Amino acid sequence: MHPEDAAPWGYPVRFVDMRPPPHLLPALVTPFTRSGALDLDAHRYNLRELTARGISGFLIGGSTGEGPYLDRGERGALVAAARQELGSHPFLLAGITAESLRAALAQAEEAAVAGADAVLVLTPTTLVRGNHPAVVGFFKDVADASPVPVFVYSVPAVTGYTLPVESAIELSRHANIAGMKDSGGDPLAMARLVEDTAGDLLLMTGSSRAMTLCITVGAHGAITASSNYLPELAGAVVAAARRSPRSAARLQSQLSRLSTAVEARRVPGVKAAAELTGLRPGYPRQPLQPLPAKERKNIETVLREAGVL
Repeated sequence: MHPEDAAPWGYPVRFVDMRPPPHLLPALVTPFTRSGALDLDAHRYNLRELTARGISGFLIGGSTGEGPYLDRGERGALVAAARQELGSHPFLLAGITAESLRAALAQAEEAAVAGADAVLVLTPTTLVRGNHPAVVGFFKDVADASPVPVFVYSVPAVTGYTLPVESAIELSRHANIAGMKDSGGDPLAMARLVEDTAGDLLLMTGSSRAMTLCITVGAHGAITASSNYLPELAGAVVAAARRSPRSAARLQSQLSRLSTAVEARRVPGVKAAAELTGLRPGYPRQPLQPLPAKERKNIETVLREAGVL
């Protein structure tokens, strides 16, 4: 697509400068009521609570935020509520979960109008899983037309697909691709990305267990589910890893143990832990189900024994 061409919605293709995100962002949970409606009051409460606990940026509508289940308009409502509640300072990254270019651009436009600084675009997989050229082409086309900068998102545990390092290196050369969240948790892959991508590509790990190792090899920071329920501990790990990896070892061990116990239950586990630690995460949206009482009690025991509760 040439720069003078218009995107499908009529706005001109443009490449946008972006302020750097903070070194830690929660992959924020999305609160729903029992009936499945979006609970914006709870969302605003969670934003205020995490901001008071040291968080200065958020991923809204990512995989932990049940982005694939958001209806048209809900992504924008979540971003707009965050911007209205917190003002211009926090960095807002909006998750894009779409299987077609048309849907991805519609979501990007919705997020940009609502006030997102950038979008985090999940790898499409339904009809192109393993078709690396098609996936690369998708990201380039999204970046050509997106009104805000694009972060590439590879999360194999959710999609069953790992974006190859070679594909990420190719995408890093695009002027409107600002960064990448890699949730694969492989510090060796992160090290190669740091070494071989454009120097200004912002690399974020999505793995709580690999946080220190990935930051040590050059990642900018982390975007994690654990930052919903352990924001202070996750922040301490990031700060220590950036200062001295050796000093982060004890904190990293605790974060790894707790996040593994919670996130073995995926989104319902994260929501249970978030509620236990003071957020209002609401119910998951079906087909996800609330965590059974026995499993919730197990998470509570783990957190209490660790002194979190």
